[in-house]
Amino acid sequence: MPELPEVQALAERMTAACAGRVLDRVDVLSIQALKTFDPPVQALTGRAVSGVSRHGKFLDLATDGGPHLVVHLARAGWVHRRASFPAKPPSRRGPLALRLVLDDGSGFDLTEQGTTKRLAAHVVTDPQQVPGIARLGVDALAATPEQLAALAAGAKQRLKTFLTDQTVLAGIGNAYSDEILHTAKLSPYALAASLDAERLERLHTAIRQELGGALEQLRAAPAEGLKSEKKANLAVHGRAGESCPVCGDTVRSVNFADSSLQYCPTCQTGGRVLADRRLSRLLK
Repeated sequence: MPELPEVQALAERMTAACAGRVLDRVDVLSIQALKTFDPPVQALTGRAVSGVSRHGKFLDLATDGGPHLVVHLARAGWVHRRASFPAKPPSRRGPLALRLVLDDGSGFDLTEQGTTKRLAAHVVTDPQQVPGIARLGVDALAATPEQLAALAAGAKQRLKTFLTDQTVLAGIGNAYSDEILHTAKLSPYALAASLDAERLERLHTAIRQELGGALEQLRAAPAEGLKSEKKANLAVHGRAGESCPVCGDTVRSVNFADSSLQYCPTCQTGGRVLADRRLSRLLK
């Protein structure tokens, strides 16, 4: 799933490619991706694009004096820059969800791989009309140490859940939460409210380091390499069974119904291996 660094990098690249250009055509290839009907999607056409920004993990394409196109890429969505398009929309959409064609013939394809379609597009006059944006908490990259401490003190969640709760901290998903906790040397199962000042400082530093560092790397990567750049720089997420790059211990995984977390026992849990809930149930 694209998280804060990828979405921010996409927003910056889209702005550089389309700011000031006019939206000539918006093709909706997946009707289930469009979550609004008023204003109609046609209200975007003929409008100049003022820029693309980010709210948490949402992309916000704003038009001059007109509506916004707000997109959440979900787990398998992505944005592809195109230099040109055929004159007519494709008869078979495949992974295509939306196509944005600019007045110079260039534009963007929004795609979603897989059979589960969760990419969501909203045409709104104000981004706050999108329920997911209205509920967002503090932007994770902008959170101050004081804000993080206040949020943690009032939380009843384990750290993994605390970091990925978009109503608390906006922008962190499954991958970067694993990386942040590994860098901070904190267990994903530790209670957020239990952190003392020293561990809160480590957590805040790790959030800034992981998100900020990933963003700088993505800014320098070629457009077609954003996904591979993210994967190449992950220390524990998606690396169960491999050696921890810090201590050499084996990276472990805890699996849930539709997700998993990865961690290093030596770095994060004092050597304790966390129970894999799914495996435990199967063995009963």
